[in-house]
Amino acid sequence: MTPSSRAPAGDAFDEIDLAHLRSRAGVKWSAAVAAGPDVLPAWVADMDYPPASVVGEALAGLAAGGDLGYGPPDETALVEERWAGRMASRFGWSPGPGLTTLFTDLVQAAQILLQLASGPGDGVLLLTPSYPPFVQSLDELGRRLVAVPAVEAVPPTASAEGGWVFDWDEAWAGAGRAAAKVMLLVNPHNPTGRLLTREELEAAAELAEHHGLIVVSDEVHAELALTDRRHIPFASLGPEVAARTVTLYSASKAFNLGGMCCALAHVGPPELRRRLAAMPSHLRGRTSRAAIATTLAAWSPEGDAWLGRCLERLRDNRRLLGAWLSGAGGGAGVAGHLPEATYLAWLNFAGTALGADPAAWLLDNARVMLSSGPSFGPGGSGFARLNFATTPAILASVLDRVSTALAAPGLAREAAAWEAGHDDKS
Repeated sequence: MTPSSRAPAGDAFDEIDLAHLRSRAGVKWSAAVAAGPDVLPAWVADMDYPPASVVGEALAGLAAGGDLGYGPPDETALVEERWAGRMASRFGWSPGPGLTTLFTDLVQAAQILLQLASGPGDGVLLLTPSYPPFVQSLDELGRRLVAVPAVEAVPPTASAEGGWVFDWDEAWAGAGRAAAKVMLLVNPHNPTGRLLTREELEAAAELAEHHGLIVVSDEVHAELALTDRRHIPFASLGPEVAARTVTLYSASKAFNLGGMCCALAHVGPPELRRRLAAMPSHLRGRTSRAAIATTLAAWSPEGDAWLGRCLERLRDNRRLLGAWLSGAGGGAGVAGHLPEATYLAWLNFAGTALGADPAAWLLDNARVMLSSGPSFGPGGSGFARLNFATTPAILASVLDRVSTALAAPGLAREAAAWEAGHDDKS
């Protein structure tokens, strides 16, 4: 392809000009360029693919019409109606009407709801390792992290093809010790890519009922299932479960709209709804018209057609990753399980000479940018997270750089010297 900074069309999943990607102002590529002109990013959970054409048309329509003022009062109802229809058609769950609140960001919603559902020092159960902003949020809010640790199932079982299970016995013990008030459930799970089974969700529901926990269920990756299994909304387990569950959702991950900032919370617990309604009316801010327009456009037949093509590319990339793990990557000491959902892979570098934070070494020595394992909290040491939502050519380059750097002669000695120098600088 001829280098160009022109944005590609909405169906460009296999070939996107590298010069265009490097010209982007978004954090994924701008951070890589800042680290070096040759660095390839595979870290933050943004896809490299252009959004669906219908999304761009929605934005262009707002601008062309000059209609950029305050939105109509029924915008929340429009989003709730469109979302509820998706839940029913895709997952067989009909959310209770009138229980939805819009937020500008999913993490903002989680923080506000944690603030309302618990107090300083209260325990919050979290499947670990976990999405770094959630780990950080618990610390910032003064809540006590109660780890529900991921345990590797070797070989993977039929109920956990993604290679990881969660230690619910430890969760029961931890909930009692920490006087837990909330379970922050991330399903599909980030970073392991697990799509929790009905049995696992029922185990979580039993624990929540016994300890009287509010469950805040982040289901933002629900539409990114990569196997034949389908996502199960936690609140769909039954009326009693729904009455203690907050479901967090957004079009951001499945449709690559992270910067549009539109999220929703379906709030089942009546007392939590009362507390939310009692908040100062402008404390949450206001979701922009552009964010709502792009969300509604994504949740359309045209958007769904784009998502279907996107999932085909992600599944092919997943197979490419699997071949690398069983070949050059595995030979270099990298281990991992293919995710059941998301476009994120949790890679174990314990078989290499790298230390607690392989991503830092790989940035300097392989010129690739992965997400730092330790930032995911307990269970993150020795790991790095790989984002494979890019073109097959870029993914192949990222993987080749990693395995080539790890296969270099004298790696153990050089890695130890690098880590010593890195520690000195810090």
